[in-house]
Amino acid sequence: MNFEITRAVADHAERLCDIERAAVALFRGHPAWPSYSSMALPREIVHELISRGRVWVATVDDEVVGFVCLETDGRPDAIGIAEIDVLPAFGGQGIGAALLERACQWAREAGFRRVDLGTLADVPWNAPFYAKHGFVVVDKHAPGFARALERDRENGFPDHLRVFMSRDLAPLAPGDWTVWPAPAKLNLFLRIVGRLDNGYHALQTVFRLLDWGDEVRLRVRHDGRIARPTPVAGVPEDADLTVRAARLLAAETGTALGADIEVFKRIPMGGGLGGGSSDAATVLVGLNALWKTGLDEDALAALAVRLGADVPVFVRGRSAWAEGVGEQLTPIRLPRRWYVVVDPREHVPTAALFAAPELTRHAPQATISAFVSGDSAENAFEPVVRARHPRVAAALDWLGGFGRARLSGSGGCIFLETRTHEAALGIASRCPAGFVAHVAVGIDPSPLLVTRDRIDAAQGHMS
Repeated sequence: MNFEITRAVADHAERLCDIERAAVALFRGHPAWPSYSSMALPREIVHELISRGRVWVATVDDEVVGFVCLETDGRPDAIGIAEIDVLPAFGGQGIGAALLERACQWAREAGFRRVDLGTLADVPWNAPFYAKHGFVVVDKHAPGFARALERDRENGFPDHLRVFMSRDLAPLAPGDWTVWPAPAKLNLFLRIVGRLDNGYHALQTVFRLLDWGDEVRLRVRHDGRIARPTPVAGVPEDADLTVRAARLLAAETGTALGADIEVFKRIPMGGGLGGGSSDAATVLVGLNALWKTGLDEDALAALAVRLGADVPVFVRGRSAWAEGVGEQLTPIRLPRRWYVVVDPREHVPTAALFAAPELTRHAPQATISAFVSGDSAENAFEPVVRARHPRVAAALDWLGGFGRARLSGSGGCIFLETRTHEAALGIASRCPAGFVAHVAVGIDPSPLLVTRDRIDAAQGHMS
């Protein structure tokens, strides 16, 4: 049987829930049936996992017949299989094995040393299947599995029925692809307070880094060439900020190495979420590690500002109070919050906003304490964008029905802060057709720095 393994997209969510229900029905009559029958992957969670790029699907003649999804639980070197299901009619065709291998391949490229899962010991397509593919039973009471064991018990699984299994992943080898996150950012407020001597607008803003964004794949070349194996429509290679970042780092360090670069985009272009800048920062940080060029954070940030004013915050990987054109950064500690990020699907050109006569350009200086107290939460661009971009205005009105909706950067994406994951998921699930909602958490340090440390460790293990 011919099948294809690809990344899941948002439109697959309902189908994946149907596949899970069909797979669970196979456990009818098993002692674990009461637990399985009362569980189901919520559609909102499936959407969230898909938006993070952690779900792959198997298709036969364009029909989705199986899927696998990964989830992290904070452990630096391991990632878990959250779910893997194949429609019963397509079982025994190697589809489950291919999905499992694809998930393990991604985990290895991301620098993880191990993949874990929980399963039933006495079901042929559970523990015996995983054992054939390199998984071994481990002590479920080990500290690293405490959260998974707690979740099992919350779901009512009897301890004697479930086993935990792990598979060690092969070390990264020279020339392997590696996977790096390029996180999005939000501007929690943005004020224009004048002009600088160079003619640029002087800004004050707070950058909040998220655990959601683009994905950058990097592979070291030994011929010194910087290349994109996959062309990007409408973006010549010389104009690509990721290519420029790699060339800048190579020129600065004198390395003889090169790189292949691929970007899997999730952050909308022109959305005010910093996608292009984050991609460039990820290339700087990633290649500095892979090339072993040894630049410290300050040196990388100095290169980053030559690529764009908000590239340094992604290099430093921590939420920050920013001034100047956005490059003067003061780390700021922010409470853990979840965000509903809505893309109205309307591109907002930044240059036109800066040229708008109605833009407030000389607001009084704000302070960090005023921001923390809630007195400074406005975005100077929001009234201009509202007046000029009706889809963004409509999105602000809809999201504003749940709380204080705000524009990020120069738009057009908007966001709403919530205190809990559940609240954010509930709002996102009600997003009107025509808009796209994502759920993300503000996080420090950023996923990029966490991945850098993990891949550094994986390279050390390799050597």
